[in-house]
Amino acid sequence: MKQASAICASLAETASHIVPVLVAFLRDEVGKTGFHDVVFGLSGGIDSAVVAYLATQAFGKEHVHPIIMPYKTSSPASLADARAVLHDLSLAEQVIEITPQIDAYFADKPDASALRKGNKMARERMTIVYDHSVVYHALALGTSNKTELLLGYGTQFGDLASAINPIGDLYKAQIRAVAKAVGVPLSILQKAPSADLWEDQTDESELGFTYDEADAILHLFVDDRLSVEEIVEIGFEETLVKLIVRRVMINQYKRRMPVIAKLSSRTIGIDFRYPRDWGL
Repeated sequence: MKQASAICASLAETASHIVPVLVAFLRDEVGKTGFHDVVFGLSGGIDSAVVAYLATQAFGKEHVHPIIMPYKTSSPASLADARAVLHDLSLAEQVIEITPQIDAYFADKPDASALRKGNKMARERMTIVYDHSVVYHALALGTSNKTELLLGYGTQFGDLASAINPIGDLYKAQIRAVAKAVGVPLSILQKAPSADLWEDQTDESELGFTYDEADAILHLFVDDRLSVEEIVEIGFEETLVKLIVRRVMINQYKRRMPVIAKLSSRTIGIDFRYPRDWGL
């Protein structure tokens, strides 16, 4: 679709010069908490690769701790791509297999769906990241982009969890531009996006639409604040626009801290809200 391609090209252009901003953001936000190191999962995909490059620029390789966490059905190419990032940035390699604990959990659940298994893998990986945040006295970095966060395309308390997310306001089209700017390996830039939760899984086949279509519609709806009707008038297919907008709405709960029932005059998250560096 020409409209989607044009909007994504414009988004990419706006993101091509923001690497220094994101590096400064990481230094500032991590520093505010009193931490000096960061830890995150490195999948071999473009999002976590971008985070690895940004974090290394921000803190230096000795303070950056990526963890590769494959399952037995994970693509060998993903492991190779993750290692290419480590090699390019001179980062230490740490691979932790999640196959034993995942298979042990599902041993008596032979009918478990791919969704259940995928969610379990995502949460297992994040428990490993947070465990190692103690080992390294490090903050957990998020690797979910704006497209994923708006669509709810991620596992709550799994890959959506983090202390700080440097790429959460970048659409997928913008992630690609930043990836090129920081020097992410070509093999990662060119491959189809995938959470690699099961064999031959790709994001776009699971979503039912392309990232370019999602980025364009989300940008018009969220950033430009156009209505569904106005987006359709531009030339986007009505069914697709309604599908994407509905996903944004029904997945709002994933983008919020747990909702607390208000019983007092000052309730956490409602009346009692301070910045993360309050008191430091």
